[in-house]
Amino acid sequence: MKKILLSEYKDNMGIFIDVNNNDSQIVKNSIHIPYEKLLINHKELLDKNKKYYIYCNGGIKSKKAVNILDFYGYDVTYIVKD
Repeated sequence: MKKILLSEYKDNMGIFIDVNNNDSQIVKNSIHIPYEKLLINHKELLDKNKKYYIYCNGGIKSKKAVNILDFYGYDVTYIVKD
């Protein structure tokens, strides 16, 4: 599993997805997709030709999402809170 610190993320690296249940915007221009919605609808929401950086406040849901999406063949990176 690829992972980086939140402070290391830059806009040009890829698409930042916040999987928290609340509509928070941790990073400017981030996309908010709740964890369950992302996993159920990943084929409609994601493109296997793009890079995604997955984040949540607690780290548990984002880590699970990265493991599952990586298994499905997406280029995903787990973002760890500083």
